[in-house]
Amino acid sequence: MLIEGKTVEFKREYVDDVKKTVAAFANCDGGTIYIGISDDGSVCGVPDADATMLRVTNALRDAIRPDVMMFVDCNYTEMDGKAVVTVSVQRGTARPYYLRDKGIRPEGVYVRQGSATVPASDAAILSMIREISGDSYEAARSINQQLTLEYCSAFFKKRGLELGAQQMRTLHLIGEDGTFTNLALLLSEQCAHTIKLAVFEGSKKTVFKDRIELFGSLLEQLQDAFDYIDRYNRTRAEFQGLDRLESRDYPAAAVREALLNAVIHRDYSFSGSTLISIFDDRIEFVSIGGLVKGMSYDDIMLGVSILRNQNLANIFYRLRLIEAYGTGILKINESYSDSSVKPLIETSSNAFKITLPNLNYVKESGKTGETIRPLTSNAKKEDRVAVVVSICRKNGFVVRKDVEQALHISQATAILLLREMVSDGILMKKGTAKNLRYYLTNHF
Repeated sequence: MLIEGKTVEFKREYVDDVKKTVAAFANCDGGTIYIGISDDGSVCGVPDADATMLRVTNALRDAIRPDVMMFVDCNYTEMDGKAVVTVSVQRGTARPYYLRDKGIRPEGVYVRQGSATVPASDAAILSMIREISGDSYEAARSINQQLTLEYCSAFFKKRGLELGAQQMRTLHLIGEDGTFTNLALLLSEQCAHTIKLAVFEGSKKTVFKDRIELFGSLLEQLQDAFDYIDRYNRTRAEFQGLDRLESRDYPAAAVREALLNAVIHRDYSFSGSTLISIFDDRIEFVSIGGLVKGMSYDDIMLGVSILRNQNLANIFYRLRLIEAYGTGILKINESYSDSSVKPLIETSSNAFKITLPNLNYVKESGKTGETIRPLTSNAKKEDRVAVVVSICRKNGFVVRKDVEQALHISQATAILLLREMVSDGILMKKGTAKNLRYYLTNHF
């Protein structure tokens, strides 16, 4: 005798709740709905099996997204001499399945709990999305399917490119199941991620002079952020003989590349904002997401690039916003090749920071800020060198992580210190990548 359970559901007759149950079965372990059986298990049958099957299949085809019909088998059988319609549902491969008029949110996504069909929690919905899409945020199905891409479409048109349905599929704005991906969300007016910019007085985050938060499509935020920074990128003029020479506080190419880097490479699976802070002596660009697994600081300084958001970068490439992958950091450094101060790149497990020094501030004040000063031969460096030498003598060698932990410094600072110690003839390095070790030279 059949009884209701996690994979069995009885319906005396066809009702709209059948759609919720089918979606729940497809989202969980599958199951069968028997239309023509009462809740107590007694067979009452349906008056017209063919009409009921047609009604079921039409309703499911129209109401559930993505299309679930390839996982549904609708048939009828006789029980106790009466016609009973069976709707057999397999676990789907494009979960979460949801009611089209409700969207990918708890009131539209259903799962099975025992013999009941209940709304899925937000956590359960995200878990299904991640399970199907893997670790790629941009490829996952967007929870918000009510997206508008007006600014993005206009941007494409301005660049002489089309953005029709076919192009959106090719660019992965629309997934194989016909729904918007998170990449489309990032480029839509409904993008939940923002860029926050702030202007501070002096060199510390003590007094705000101005601040703004940018919303909307990442393309719109990118343009607005560049325009905002440009308003504070002063032009300094001086004369050499009869010639008037003008110079900007920050090379436009460096600002552009730092901004693009912050937008393209950040980790959008986190909800925090990209932060841009403008001081008298520098600009700081801080984006969420450290280096991609397998990458090192040395790799990015050499121009090696592993993209966290491959499809987003591809769109920026097609829009001619970037020329080639992995050249951004190199261009930033080239912009400062003739300057006594250099950009600073810092990374942590969950953040990436680029600091651009103000060239005119250096000329006018003769100062270099703490964040842009290179590691020079001073007392602070001597103390650090002494600690590294001590570790080498104790262990026979030292690795970068030992230096970070002993001195409480960032990965970037540890790398710079070790480089200088090698250059100064204090250390020599052996091995590569994870097996890289530093040994004292024969002089020490």
